[in-house]
Amino acid sequence: MTSPAPHFRITPRHAAIAAALCWAGFALVSWLVWSGRSGDLDRLGLLFWRDADLRPLGPPGLLEPVRDLTALGGVLLRSLAALAALAALLFVRARREAALLVLTILGGWIADSAVKGLVGRARPQIVPHLTEAGGMSFPSGHSFNAALVYIAIALAFAAMSPRRAIRWTLIGAAMALSLAIALSRVWLGVHWPSDAVAGWLGGAGWAFAASALLNRPAKDLAGELPET
Repeated sequence: MTSPAPHFRITPRHAAIAAALCWAGFALVSWLVWSGRSGDLDRLGLLFWRDADLRPLGPPGLLEPVRDLTALGGVLLRSLAALAALAALLFVRARREAALLVLTILGGWIADSAVKGLVGRARPQIVPHLTEAGGMSFPSGHSFNAALVYIAIALAFAAMSPRRAIRWTLIGAAMALSLAIALSRVWLGVHWPSDAVAGWLGGAGWAFAASALLNRPAKDLAGELPET
C-alpha cells in the first residue's frame, strides 16, 4: 500500500507567463516562415558547421549519439516515457497529476497535427538527410512532441515537491533535453532551423498552458478514477 502523494500545484501565473512567452516566439517564427522572411536564416543555420560534402563537422562517431538523442523524441521512446511516467504517478496515487499529463499530451498531439496540416511546408533538400523522416516540415512534430511530453512529465513530478529548487531543476532539465532533441533535427538535415525552433516553442507553450489552465478538469477527471 502507498500513501497519497503530496500535491503542490505549479503556480498558474508562472506557467501562464512561460506559455505566453513561448507562444509569442512561436507566432514570430511562424510569421517569418509564412512571409518568406526566414529563408536566408534557415539556409545559414542548416549549412552552418558542415564540410564540403554538406555533412556536419566532427568525429564520425558523433552521428550515432545524435541519432540516439533524436530517437528520444520519436513516437516509440517518448510514448514509453509518457506511459512510464503515468504508471509512476498512478502508483503513488498522484491522480490529479496523472490526469493532467494525459490531457496535456492528447491535446498537444491534436494541436500539432492541425498546425502541421495547415502550413504544409516541405522538408529541406539542400543537405543529406542522416535519418529517416516523413511528413511535412513546419513545425517540427518531433520537436513539438518532445517538448510537450518531457516538459509535461517534469511539471507533473515537480508538482509533488515543496522545494522550488527541485521544481525548477526538473523543469529546466526537461526543457534542455527537449531543446537538444529539437536541434538534433537540424544537425541531421531533416528540418530547417525555424521548423525545430517553432516546434519546440509550440510544444513547450502547450505544456505550460495546460499546467495553468487544465488543473480543474484534471482534478475533476481524477475524482472519477477508481481507487487503486
